[in-house]
Amino acid sequence: MSLDTMKKNTKTLKNWESLEGVIARAIKKVRGSKENDLCKYIPMESGGYMHHFTLRKMKRKNPDQLGSLIEKFIITPDRPLVIAPKPRATRGSRRRNSSMSFTKVQLERLLNMARLSGDTEMVSLLRPRRSLASYKKELISSIRQGNVDQELWDGYVETVNSQQAVMAARAEAFPEGME
Repeated sequence: MSLDTMKKNTKTLKNWESLEGVIARAIKKVRGSKENDLCKYIPMESGGYMHHFTLRKMKRKNPDQLGSLIEKFIITPDRPLVIAPKPRATRGSRRRNSSMSFTKVQLERLLNMARLSGDTEMVSLLRPRRSLASYKKELISSIRQGNVDQELWDGYVETVNSQQAVMAARAEAFPEGME
């Protein structure tokens, strides 16, 4: 090993030992139990406090900078300040504006308007989805009562067609003997 490499290793070891001492003093000052407790006191440029992964990464790759941050924000001040977390988007805030949500009553009103105007495409879009079995059951009971409901029949045909399309796509994706 060369003399330069030995000096570097010795310098890194000293930096490491001094960093460990700084971390231990900081943990004691904030009355913490582990290194991760220090993260809440070190602010980041992007907002919020330091993530514990960043702390570990800096500990390995840039111990001098981490030591100076700990000194500056934890050891030097009389009472270190807890940094507020980075503001996050609320759940569901990433919804697209193009999708509108309606209440059940509003959907029924829209469905009635589409029926009155005779717009069969809109009726099929707004009609609640049912299973093929429920369509069969309702069709049979309406036929026994002597009533023929065109909308019920259209829903049945649409459901049968969609199931056939799914089966065809599955057969195309998985040729014979592949399933």
